Amino acid sequence: ELMTGYTMLRNGGVGNGGQPWVLRWSSRIRLTWLSFTLFIILVFFPLIAHYYLTTIDDADDAGKRIFGPRTGNELCEVKHVQDLCRIRESVSEELLQLEAKRQELNSEIAKLNLKIEACKKSIENAKQDLLQLKNVISQTEHSYKELMAQNQPKLSLPIRLLPDKDEATFPLPKSHRSCRLHNCFDYSRCPLTSGFPVYVYNSDDYAFGSSLDPLIKQAFEATVRTNVYVTENANIACVYIILVGEMQEPVMPKPTELEQQLHSLPYWRTDGHNHLIINLSRKSETQNFIYNISTGRAMIAQSTFYDVQYRPGFDIVVSPLVHSMSEPNFLEIPPQVPVKRKYLFSFQGEKIESLRSSLQEVRSFEEEIEGNAPADYDDRIITTLKAVQDSKLDFVLVEFTCKNQPKASLPTEWALCGERDDRLELLKLSTFALIITPGDTRLVISAGCAMRLFEALEVGAIPVVLGEQVQLPYNDVIRWNEAALIIPKPRITEVHFLLRSISDNDLLAMRRQGRFLWETYFSTSDNVFSTVLAIIRTRIQIPAAPIREEAAVEIPHRSGKAAGTDPNMADNGDLDLGPVETEPPYASPKYLRNFTLTAMDIYRNWNSAPGPFHLFPYTPFDPVLPSEAKFLGSGTGFRPIGGGAGGSGKEFQAALGGNVPREQFTVVMLTYEREEVLMNSLERLNGLPYLNKVVVVWNSPKLPSEDLLWPDIGVPIMVVRTEKNSLNNRFLPWDEIETEAILSIDDDAHLRHDEIMFGFRVWREARDRIVGFPGRYHAWDVPHQAWLYNSNYSCELSMYYAYLYSYVMPQAIRDMVDEYINCEDIAMNFLVSHLTRKPPIKVTSRWTFRCPGCPQALSHDDSHFHERHKCINFFVKVYGYMPLLYTQFRVDSVLFKTRLPHDKTKCFKFI
Repeated sequence: ELMTGYTMLRNGGVGNGGQPWVLRWSSRIRLTWLSFTLFIILVFFPLIAHYYLTTIDDADDAGKRIFGPRTGNELCEVKHVQDLCRIRESVSEELLQLEAKRQELNSEIAKLNLKIEACKKSIENAKQDLLQLKNVISQTEHSYKELMAQNQPKLSLPIRLLPDKDEATFPLPKSHRSCRLHNCFDYSRCPLTSGFPVYVYNSDDYAFGSSLDPLIKQAFEATVRTNVYVTENANIACVYIILVGEMQEPVMPKPTELEQQLHSLPYWRTDGHNHLIINLSRKSETQNFIYNISTGRAMIAQSTFYDVQYRPGFDIVVSPLVHSMSEPNFLEIPPQVPVKRKYLFSFQGEKIESLRSSLQEVRSFEEEIEGNAPADYDDRIITTLKAVQDSKLDFVLVEFTCKNQPKASLPTEWALCGERDDRLELLKLSTFALIITPGDTRLVISAGCAMRLFEALEVGAIPVVLGEQVQLPYNDVIRWNEAALIIPKPRITEVHFLLRSISDNDLLAMRRQGRFLWETYFSTSDNVFSTVLAIIRTRIQIPAAPIREEAAVEIPHRSGKAAGTDPNMADNGDLDLGPVETEPPYASPKYLRNFTLTAMDIYRNWNSAPGPFHLFPYTPFDPVLPSEAKFLGSGTGFRPIGGGAGGSGKEFQAALGGNVPREQFTVVMLTYEREEVLMNSLERLNGLPYLNKVVVVWNSPKLPSEDLLWPDIGVPIMVVRTEKNSLNNRFLPWDEIETEAILSIDDDAHLRHDEIMFGFRVWREARDRIVGFPGRYHAWDVPHQAWLYNSNYSCELSMYYAYLYSYVMPQAIRDMVDEYINCEDIAMNFLVSHLTRKPPIKVTSRWTFRCPGCPQALSHDDSHFHERHKCINFFVKVYGYMPLLYTQFRVDSVLFKTRLPHDKTKCFKFI
């Protein structure tokens, strides 16, 4: 059947229905429909779509038009899109490039990490090498110390020997009048390390104490209470002192009674060795009542001596005690200029008893006189001086008869005329003051002559002593030829010529030296007593006790605030100012006096150039001060080539210079209730090279705020509380100052680090000078006959003579500083110029000195400069002349301005 159907279809569809035409018709219909459908799709559908789209473009909302005409803005938007596309392409390219670079950097980082690891290994190896080197150095130092110990063994202090009983073996001299230190002084009681303890008897415990002059006894007791050598333990004393005069004549004990009382002293030890008997005189008529008393081996200090009584190098000639209880009034002391005064010389006196009658009276108890009687030159002196006065070549005043009753005097001595005030008024008008020694040459010194010398030095009349045999006060330690003329009496006819031939410069130098001697050794009871002790101590070669340092009472404060650095203060370019100290602060060595220096000082004193400062070894004050030889120390001048370590280019610039290889300085900053200004000033010191510490002198009774945070500047900050508000506190020798150099500065002063370092370098080359930044000026105001002061700013760099300012300078100056709350800087300049006779050194600053915008300061007050004018004139009266010296010298640093390359090899010369 299947085959049959298939055959029918191939034969035209005949069979099984017989309808072939239906099939042909259906095929035609399908072809037609397919053609019609394709026509509709290809023709009508695009027309309908075009119509629809055209209708949308005709809508009112122009923003919805899609195929309509485009405006100019729309065309721009299209271009913007194109630009963005280009930017995207550019960014894509850059990103590709960055990615490539990133890969390169990663590669480099990997290489650097490898190098870092290699460096770490090198550092570890270097640390191991350094540790080995330290061990080697430590072993070498240990070996060095062992060698030093073997070759220079350390000596311990000698055992102190204190005799418990009288020593029978102590050798006796042939006569008590032949006593010297070697045969009448027990050195075993005065070891070099003893400190020179002195025991002073209480005169009230003995009968003669009631006969003493009350003023002298009171002044002596006040001096003893404050002296550093006095001890209450008599068992350890080196010297024992007893005051026996001046006696009041109505109640004066008999010589035998006084002798018995002296011999009964508990530590007299049969012969009085190591005892000092002091007989002070307040009046010119003081008698020599010790002359007929057996004093054994005791030393005697008084103003009157006969030649057979005086034992050179053992006894002491002291000055009279005129100003017994107070400091002299400097306003009454005349100035030292003008050099020439109204009278060339003057003399007033009356001779009560002639030499011949005196010899007849004295011979009865003076059995030791040998040879003929000395010649009496007094008549020739009277004749010659009257002839000079009558010649009228110069104004002179000589009077040989007193208008009123003359003062009591010793035989052959020229008695004083009139009252003390009258005599001083005449001496103020005299260039020279004649002092005629007693006619009896056996009287080597008398209280009357000592009083004339005291008064002449006090008012600036240069003493002219007629009589070379005289023993002037403290003659074995003072070079009197620098302050007085000592002329033999036979040269009386040449005196006028000699006095006229002395130049003004020499006159002023002698007057200045005389004033110095009077202030240092004569003027007060403290000076007299301390000088006597200093002479004995120097004779037996015991070092002086150091001057006390002011104990610094620290104010507790909190620190921790990190200190910044003001770029204006510390921007030094490529200057190498020196290392910032990272190790503990380095203190300057304290040059305390050793046990050979005393004898050396004696030699240097007698062989040094004239000047007041060399006499300090014999003052009651220690000339070598602890932690001080000090700001304004000693040593001057640049070396000819280079300076310090390093001698070329950059090394020269970086070297500190000077002769001390390692040194630091201390900043002393005075402040008063200006916490913000103070904190800013302290922060500016951060990173300052060679800074040891900062001492803040808190001058206010009100303590700093408890919540105040102090800056951490890398060095200690010591805040010192003062007992009172005084500008003198700036120069107190605080025990916290451990360096030789001090930079004293106000809390509102601005100085750059390079300026400070330059000033420090300059001071190291001129250690006895004040080195400062601002200049001052003093001038004589002719219309007002007074000194004027002018200053730009105020600050000094110096190692101040703090000890001399606080303890030696006249108290009247410090009192005026406290009264005006001003002028302490001027007072220091006066002191240093007076001692050194050198002007200060000014170094160049960059005018950053004063603090802009700081609170009101004392110097801004209108009365500030007027007070300073008064200070200068008062200080001139105290010193007697103008010590300040003019100078046009200024130090400017070429090396600080010139940038030197590290490979520079040029040396610099200072000529």
